[in-house]
Amino acid sequence: MTAFPPAARDTAARNVRDLLAHAIEYAAPQQALVVFDHRSPLSLVLADAYRAALPEGRFIDFDTVQAADVLAAFEQLQAGDLVVLVQTTSFRLNEYRIRMELFKRGLKVIEHMHLSRMPDGQGLVYIDALAYDPAYYRGVGHALKTRIDRAQSGVVESGGERLVFASAFEEAKLNIGDYSAMKNVGGLFPIGEVFTEAQDLEAVNGRAKVFVFGDTTFHVNRPATPITMIVEKGRVTGAENSTPEFDNMLAIIRAHEGEVWVRELGFGMNRAFSRERTVDDIGTYERMCGIHLSLGAKHGQYQKPQFKRKDARYHVDVFVQTDAVYLDDEQVYRDGGWAPAS
Repeated sequence: MTAFPPAARDTAARNVRDLLAHAIEYAAPQQALVVFDHRSPLSLVLADAYRAALPEGRFIDFDTVQAADVLAAFEQLQAGDLVVLVQTTSFRLNEYRIRMELFKRGLKVIEHMHLSRMPDGQGLVYIDALAYDPAYYRGVGHALKTRIDRAQSGVVESGGERLVFASAFEEAKLNIGDYSAMKNVGGLFPIGEVFTEAQDLEAVNGRAKVFVFGDTTFHVNRPATPITMIVEKGRVTGAENSTPEFDNMLAIIRAHEGEVWVRELGFGMNRAFSRERTVDDIGTYERMCGIHLSLGAKHGQYQKPQFKRKDARYHVDVFVQTDAVYLDDEQVYRDGGWAPAS
């Protein structure tokens, strides 16, 4: 295992301390329980960061106890207490859905998972992505939501192509570390996203340059040349400069769902991730500063009458080479960053 340099450990400790204070708003006398493993360098450096930030916390090495011991530790917590899960892959506790069950108990939850998908130098990028700037995330995040919620149309420009959303949008959802209006506190980290979708999915038409997409193993797939995705009436109808892997992904969706819908319109905000600065885990990279879309009929946050939950199986993230984003006539993304009017 490759050890992290002292500077990276210091950064991890600082970022963890800030997100605990400013995003999770953790403070004594709340209890804290950290469940971690020793299977990767990144899990170890994160566990050490939480030890520094939570000197009174309880720490359990998942691989040295039985599942029943972890469940018993959860039982000892009260609503408002904190659980942190640091997982090289993903902990399994029989059929127990950890984060959702903990939320039901009123616990705050920070979940880090699939750390094995951030090997070598990618761990440094992941640590940087944990930085929490309240003024940026809350200021820009809420401004984006306000602008999205009142917009009647939108355009994403990428490499000379335009993808047009000739529709108002669903109420935007926030993943910006502000839980003041939410039932649950915490979630999967790193954070940084505002997302929505067109109210009328068939009003989405045009072309978009895709530079990264999620493959069948939930890893980042970066083709040598961006793929030009063609969208007609909300469905992907073609792909220029495609690759066998991208074609296979589309074929799998079509085989089970009949056609490939474009659903989520994600406004990623995490400035640690960019076109050049990536990690292999697609769920982590989803926060990349820029636009991502989801392909497939599945979206748990928005219900549409044309989709039955039991038939909607796929939600595959694809990342657009974002040059400019417009909501109505206002440009809200330029020069690699978000600039919504207040």
